[in-house]
Amino acid sequence: MNRLRPDEPLPPQMQGRWMGADDPLSELVVNGGTITCFGSVVKYDHKVIIEKDGALTVSLGVDDDSRIDDFQRENITGLVITPEGHFVVYNVKFGLEFVRPTP
Repeated sequence: MNRLRPDEPLPPQMQGRWMGADDPLSELVVNGGTITCFGSVVKYDHKVIIEKDGALTVSLGVDDDSRIDDFQRENITGLVITPEGHFVVYNVKFGLEFVRPTP
């Protein structure tokens, strides 16, 4: 498993501004390695990028084991582009699909 630092960019397919598919007021912005979701920057220590069976997944984590539970409830912990092209972000409490805004 290759852990990448937060300053290293997420995959190009995930870069840019996104809005909730069912909630256009929900916004996600991926700018390099910075992820802003629902107006807050996601603070994470590392990410793991995996491409498997047509899905592109980014898992976010923290290095301090004592912070894992709080991190998993307070932040998004993963981003995935499914083989069908859906972009979903999630944590232990929810998952939300994001789409590109229409011009």
